[in-house]
Amino acid sequence: MSTANLQKGELLLIFDVDGTLTYPRTNVEPEFEEFLYTKVKPRANIATVGGSDLEKMFEQLNGKKILKQFDFLFPENGLVQIDHGKEAGKQNIVQHLGEPTLKRFINFVLRYLSELDLPIKRGTFIEFRNGMMNVCPMGRQCSRTERNMFVEYEKKNKVRHEMMKVLQKEFADVDLQYSIGGQISFDVFPKGWDKTYALRYIEANYKFKEIHFFGDKTEPGGNDYEIFIDPRVIAHKVATPEDTRRIVTEMLQLSC
Repeated sequence: MSTANLQKGELLLIFDVDGTLTYPRTNVEPEFEEFLYTKVKPRANIATVGGSDLEKMFEQLNGKKILKQFDFLFPENGLVQIDHGKEAGKQNIVQHLGEPTLKRFINFVLRYLSELDLPIKRGTFIEFRNGMMNVCPMGRQCSRTERNMFVEYEKKNKVRHEMMKVLQKEFADVDLQYSIGGQISFDVFPKGWDKTYALRYIEANYKFKEIHFFGDKTEPGGNDYEIFIDPRVIAHKVATPEDTRRIVTEMLQLSC
């Protein structure tokens, strides 16, 4: 049976946020919203999984209305699970790693960044979330112009990749995993706490015939990689929201 012939209750579409539903750190376009909610949702269950926290999902996807519009929301790689508008579960990195290990990691990161020479630095170098830490070498309190400047600088200098190598060596004794998601930062979390964590919840509570995933950071080291190669999903690599719309339209045989 083709995907287009599946009933809504048999099909789940899981979308990354940045580069998939939106351009990086921008809001979803109204035309894409209309496509997703009026054409796709009647045909399939829809979910989103992202490295950011729930507040950033609200910001990029135009508010708390997504609690009703999406069937599932999986912020922080799925470490927080929102099922039809209600929180169903949450993991905690503090309890998992313990305060001594966290302090050791944070102190090392701050010391490393204090010695890192970049064209510009701003504020908020470590953002602490329920299920992960987000490390930003230039600081998250940067303007769009400054963000773009860092993107161009890193194409030549591989700042995040080099820092991740150092951390992997320094904390080889800790079960930490590192992945690049957005343009200026990378995520740090316990091994196995990648985006496949969302699949654990789905698998334990629902029986879909097909689960499709759409994402852009699908290469090794990208934060979509683990779920992209997971045999439980049919994966689609995209680069823009336009790619996502085109593939979904063809897959579900939707009218333009």
